[in-house]
Amino acid sequence: MLSQKAKETLNGWIAAAGPVVDKVLDKSEASWREARRQYMSGLEALFPALEDVDYQTERMGVVDSLVCVPQNLSEPHRIILYIHGGGYVHGGVEAYKALCGNLAKKLNAKIYIPDYRQAPEHPFPTPIDDVYSTYQNLLKQGYNPKNISLIGDSAGGAMVVTIMRKARDAGLPLPSSGVAFSPWADLTHSGQSAITRDGIDPICSVEFLNKLGRIFLGDEVATHPDASPVFANVQGLSPILLQLGENEVMLSDALRLGTNLAEAKVRTSIEVWPEMFHVWHLFAGQLPEADQAIDSAVLFIKNNQAG
Repeated sequence: MLSQKAKETLNGWIAAAGPVVDKVLDKSEASWREARRQYMSGLEALFPALEDVDYQTERMGVVDSLVCVPQNLSEPHRIILYIHGGGYVHGGVEAYKALCGNLAKKLNAKIYIPDYRQAPEHPFPTPIDDVYSTYQNLLKQGYNPKNISLIGDSAGGAMVVTIMRKARDAGLPLPSSGVAFSPWADLTHSGQSAITRDGIDPICSVEFLNKLGRIFLGDEVATHPDASPVFANVQGLSPILLQLGENEVMLSDALRLGTNLAEAKVRTSIEVWPEMFHVWHLFAGQLPEADQAIDSAVLFIKNNQAG
């Protein structure tokens, strides 16, 4: 049961998404840049930056990253590459100051959030390539990969798997672990929950996701393994935790991703949270299930990093 405060925040999120939803559904003449700006402004107001965390912008690879560092952190032992969601189309780093600030404090970590380029101006595979460039840059800076973890939500959750695969294929060291919040793992939306949960998840509908996927993919097929990791070869990846909301239209596809990982002998943990919606983690401090899920993710990362 959502508290009154959480209900107000959820309604605020839905309202903030209005300009983006209208743009995706061809109901708006606003530019993509303006639609994103309005959405990010709304989310930043709902999930503001933390006062005891420093936020900076740093060039990482081919794009800038928002860097979150707890004010009492002297020498970061852990490095987190956080990959924001938004369907590869409409997300932004501004919405993640609170969530990543909380993660940075709980993990005593330095967190990089790449501000990757997005479709339709920069369709597949540019968003993925930008994030991969950021990971490469972390390695070039000399960070020990055993102290690096990937975390992502929605499209970013899918990219957690994809970035590991790209590193594996290039012969680069893999991060110690990955955590995917509500991963958008199959752009064909072939799982049963796309039917049974459609209209229940307040954040995502199948119609919206189908249009969003086509904007991102351009001329590429939805079954491309870099876009839909349920179709990918995932052998040899680092341990991965999947956290899924039971009310999500993406639930079945994310469970299929977990099966794919497990059958490839990847150490896989799957958590399904009853009655939770897409990326409920943003509600840290307002929703007990958000705080509990984050704490579980933090423990998973600590148990898999060096030292």
